[in-house]
Amino acid sequence: MLHLTLESRLRAAVTVVLPDASTANVLVRPAADAKFGDYQSNALMTLAKERKVNPRQLATDVVAQLDVSDICEKVEIAGPGFLNFRLKPEALAGVLAAAARGEHLFFARATAETLRTVVIDFSSPNVAKPMHVGHIRSTILGDSLARTLRLLGHRVITDNHIGDWGTQFGMLLIGWKTLMDRAALDRDPIAELERIYKAVNAACKETPATLESARAELVKLQSGGAENLAIWHEMIRLSQVQFDAIYGRLGVKFDHTLGESFYNPWLKTLVEELVAKGLARESEGAIAVFSDGTLPPKTDPLRVQNREGEWVDDPLLIQKSDGASNYATTDLATLDYRLKEWQATEIVYVVGAPQQPHFNKLFRVFRRWQPEAAAKVKLLHAWFGSILGDDGKPFKTRSGDTVKLADLLDEAEERAFKVVAEKRPDLDAASQKEIARKVGLGAVKYQDLLSNRQSDYVFSWDKMLALTGNTAVYVQYQFTRANKVVRDSGMDQQASLADGQLVLGDPAEFTLAKHLLNFGLTLEAAADDCRPNFLVNYLYELATLYSRFYDQCPVLKAAEPARTTRVVLCDLTARVLRQGLDCLGIEAPEVM
Repeated sequence: MLHLTLESRLRAAVTVVLPDASTANVLVRPAADAKFGDYQSNALMTLAKERKVNPRQLATDVVAQLDVSDICEKVEIAGPGFLNFRLKPEALAGVLAAAARGEHLFFARATAETLRTVVIDFSSPNVAKPMHVGHIRSTILGDSLARTLRLLGHRVITDNHIGDWGTQFGMLLIGWKTLMDRAALDRDPIAELERIYKAVNAACKETPATLESARAELVKLQSGGAENLAIWHEMIRLSQVQFDAIYGRLGVKFDHTLGESFYNPWLKTLVEELVAKGLARESEGAIAVFSDGTLPPKTDPLRVQNREGEWVDDPLLIQKSDGASNYATTDLATLDYRLKEWQATEIVYVVGAPQQPHFNKLFRVFRRWQPEAAAKVKLLHAWFGSILGDDGKPFKTRSGDTVKLADLLDEAEERAFKVVAEKRPDLDAASQKEIARKVGLGAVKYQDLLSNRQSDYVFSWDKMLALTGNTAVYVQYQFTRANKVVRDSGMDQQASLADGQLVLGDPAEFTLAKHLLNFGLTLEAAADDCRPNFLVNYLYELATLYSRFYDQCPVLKAAEPARTTRVVLCDLTARVLRQGLDCLGIEAPEVM
């Protein structure tokens, strides 16, 4: 891509002027304002500051060594050392022609030197409980990140770390043995499991004897009791049926589903090792990892400030006083497994904001436990905010219950079907239903990915299904328009481009073409920062620019070479919109 060529040549020029300088941060990026050109770089100002030299003079010296005359007009030096690049029309047309011939789609795939092995931990529902609206952010964010990284050529391993172990199973086992309605279980397994869990949980709060019975059933399970293990396996099987149905609708797949129980064999040894290394110690009958005092209190996750303003210990508990392990123990074992089994260079946890303290502690303890291994891996908690209702509180049903994910998806498709049936009465019911599925599910995903993941957002059916504005429906519609133009043209672009080049003339053509060039940069930014909203907003802008181009530039009735050029722009827009939507897990319907 042109920005990569500019970047490479700029780095070479910097090396000539400053042979000892690192050029890793010498970057070329799209200009924030078109009046300054198409691309910019402010890297020379940083280099000048480090060496205490005049940034303007450094820029002048570097530009003297920089030859980009085949790509750009004369490079402009602005302010204290900004470099502004303005593309030549023929260079831009050449990149478009190469994309039209199928040589690229404005992004580069990872090389052997840049290849990353990324483990993504996302979704993670609990066994025997219905998936609810709270699972949608993790599921959709994680899936989008995996799709984008894979498109860029990286090795991606997705792992659904389901909650299939823990204290709730003692209660479920009692309920299964004493309260379960087999007919109800056959009709709706998860609803029945949820019912018996709630009943036993309430009884445990009222009757100490019931709580003790639940603990006893859990001990039998954890000790390998045949009856309880058989029931537990059946609960997991029934839950997986529900999970698979939801994931199938969402188009989400996992490479592995290694639940908490998978790591049980290593937990006791792990605790013993941390104690033996002096990293963990006994405290009030439990075992925990405390701060080692090497970090300032404000940056130490194992310290917290109390009401009096004093810094006190906030250790990571790895074994309860009754000898049981917990989430932290399992998460440490999981980290160890992912590094040894998959040789991960990055591990990303797509988990909600409330878990920030837990992951800060987890990462700190792991770095102390395995410093050499930790130095080779990037650990990231890609946290996200909440979904809110119109009242600004967590999104609930009208009765105040948690919204079940299956119900949410059903309503999305139903609402979309009403819109499709109204707008396209000429289509048969099956076609209407299929379009509604793509539009409804796409709308839910798009709204979730639209905002900065670290922000809360208000769930709105009206906004997500709007035909205008920054919605999936609008982007999908512009795809169908562009795609239809290409079909109607009947043009074989590769054959057409073999005999000539593209000629850009109208300002709307230039603007659309330049935005297409930034697809790869957007994919990289979305992947690196775990922020699909970068891609969402890029696609919306592309759709908007295409709509403007479509209105201003006749395509099929234009004379050559404008006709070929414009058909190619339609085709490349459709291809980028389709590929970008796919990275979001959203289907691009051929007809709307």
